[in-house]
Amino acid sequence: MLASAQVDALLCLVAAMDRPAIVAQFHAYRASFPVDFTDEFLRTVSLDRLQHLFVALCLQQQRIPSQLTHAAA
Repeated sequence: MLASAQVDALLCLVAAMDRPAIVAQFHAYRASFPVDFTDEFLRTVSLDRLQHLFVALCLQQQRIPSQLTHAAA
């Protein structure tokens, strides 16, 4: 389980991401199940919803992508 400090850091990092960055994260994220949002969905859904979905994915997988942790350093 992610520690509360990790969750706080994840929330801050994702909140600062724009649409291209969050879409790139969805394409690169390796989950234990298929993450198969269509390009149309990723292009048209609100940025807030994309951010929410990405945080939920990270929390469900209990893993913060290394690209995000390196970007924060």
